[in-house]
Amino acid sequence: MSLVQHGNANIRYQQQVDNSINYVMPFIEAAMPITPDIRIMEIGCGEGGVLIPFLEKGCHCVGVDLSDDKIALGHEFLKQYVDAGIMQLINKNIYDVDFLGEFKHSFDLIILKDAIEHIPDQAKIIGYLKNLLTPGGQVYFGFPPWYMPHGGHQQTCRSKVLNMMPYIHLLPNPLYKGLLRAFKEDESVITELMEIKDTGISIERFERIVKEQGYGITKKQFYLINPIYKYKFGLKPRLQWGPVAKLPFLRNFVTTCVYYMIH
Repeated sequence: MSLVQHGNANIRYQQQVDNSINYVMPFIEAAMPITPDIRIMEIGCGEGGVLIPFLEKGCHCVGVDLSDDKIALGHEFLKQYVDAGIMQLINKNIYDVDFLGEFKHSFDLIILKDAIEHIPDQAKIIGYLKNLLTPGGQVYFGFPPWYMPHGGHQQTCRSKVLNMMPYIHLLPNPLYKGLLRAFKEDESVITELMEIKDTGISIERFERIVKEQGYGITKKQFYLINPIYKYKFGLKPRLQWGPVAKLPFLRNFVTTCVYYMIH
């Protein structure tokens, strides 16, 4: 069956909080100072747990997500910050004209944690973020490279066999879909996994898009073992070995997570 956090919002939220405090925040702080006067937006914020360490520093944060259910949960989990006036949770598309009208050049930091690999036309959104950044603002990305063992998010499958099986997402579409159906996965899960197959992003493609859209890379970090696996599987996070991190293409297969700051 799928991992417990996929069906338990409380566990998922707490994992977001712990991972952000211990790994995301320190990485970002190494690239830019986090002070109470900066404004932060997270795209694909889910329940909002990633923003907790920033809220605790007094930063004004905006969380945006297309899921009204997750935004509703965010209002429950982050009520004290919403009530304090430093947290906004918005169920809206960032491409909406009124969203841009309200937030144009508003954010010193934009966060996309485990989000870019779900978004179609990644070049469009990465370029568009410039409209929302302040001069000198930066963007954080954390995502699993597509070719890594579970880059297709097959851990969301109900089948214990499929959710632990590496690299099956790299099968040709008909074979992959047939395998999912053979193990009687729900059609909604199959649809989601096939969509991820269309939007999954490699290290090389991400860096190419960043360059083409006129950004520079401030900082990057590759993980052999994704920090979130500490909470999901009890595995100790490990940075990727330096020489492997420099191997084009091949590094994607053995790097389970990458962090980037771009400006």
